[in-house]
Amino acid sequence: MKRIGWAIALAAAWLTPAAAQAPANPPQATAQTTPAAAQPNAAPPAGFAQDATKPDAATAPPAQEPVAAALPTVAPTPGIGEPDGRMGLQYQVTPIGREAAAFHNHWLLLLCAIICAVVLILLIYAMIRFRRSAHPVPSRNSHNTAIEVTWTLVPVLILVAIAIPSIRLLRHTYSPPPADLTVKVTGHQWYWSYDLPDYGVSFDSYMLKEANDPTRQKNQRARTDADGPPLLAVDNRLVIPQGKVVKFLVTADDVIHSFAVPAFWIKQDANPGQLHEAWVKVDRPGVYFGQCSELCGARHGFMPISVEVVPPAEFATWIASKGGHMPGAKPAVVAGVSPAAQTGGGTATPAPAVAGTAVATTTPAPSNPNVANRANQ
Repeated sequence: MKRIGWAIALAAAWLTPAAAQAPANPPQATAQTTPAAAQPNAAPPAGFAQDATKPDAATAPPAQEPVAAALPTVAPTPGIGEPDGRMGLQYQVTPIGREAAAFHNHWLLLLCAIICAVVLILLIYAMIRFRRSAHPVPSRNSHNTAIEVTWTLVPVLILVAIAIPSIRLLRHTYSPPPADLTVKVTGHQWYWSYDLPDYGVSFDSYMLKEANDPTRQKNQRARTDADGPPLLAVDNRLVIPQGKVVKFLVTADDVIHSFAVPAFWIKQDANPGQLHEAWVKVDRPGVYFGQCSELCGARHGFMPISVEVVPPAEFATWIASKGGHMPGAKPAVVAGVSPAAQTGGGTATPAPAVAGTAVATTTPAPSNPNVANRANQ
């Protein structure tokens, strides 16, 4: 009996790996197929957010319907929108950023310099005037009304001088003008997702790896100088129109992240289950970089942000290249798929079938299409 028991146990152990690798529900062959446009939220090629010490899984990018030609990659301007080793703030390109930079450079730094100079003068005066050789008998005074009033009143006046421009800056920050464009930003471990609901555009943004990175697979594009600096270049930039008020709705789906673009004066925490707002109005076209500024896990330093500002006409071209449409315009209808399905909203409703054609089946959009991508991290 013991030998029979051992034989059964060994057979079960031998069969377990094969059973674990087999899919629970194998796909059923069917003549009806699902168009790629009906699954706009399909997971991108794996590997961009993987462990740096392990090779990425080699996967082919999902098939897509033909769309308009994408914008050419614009190289960033050196010293603008990216770190360049300077001491101080980056060049600001938004009204809030310019106001904050002026407050910092022309008021706070000047005030700090004056305070340091006054304190240094008082220290030198005390060291000389009250040294032991010149003042052998120490003073017995315990109170001095003039000095006490001075050291109480002066800090209060300094705080008032700081509070007035600070409150004005906060009021401008949290009282934005009406938005021309709304972008939902979602932080993940470890990449960003962007949604432009008014334009029917949604996409993920991953860091581009170096050409000599051993974890980069052949199907993954390597970073070039036109994409941006190392650790800041991404495969899909967020594009916003020049001169328009853009409102960011920032959130996260796992842990706390922080959406930070220094040239925009934005550093907004992304909290799961919460929506936080920030806004920008950029008049200068160009490429601007940022990073997650909240310690969000092992790959925290590898989820950069890249925002490209273009004229409105080029913005419309970029929207078309992403399969979206401008507000008021009807999106292009893919055969057998309703416009709602193409924009990734909920369950797709099949369009009326044309005689003699097969009706395409559609599947509900997954609530989190990138779970499989993060499973290998």
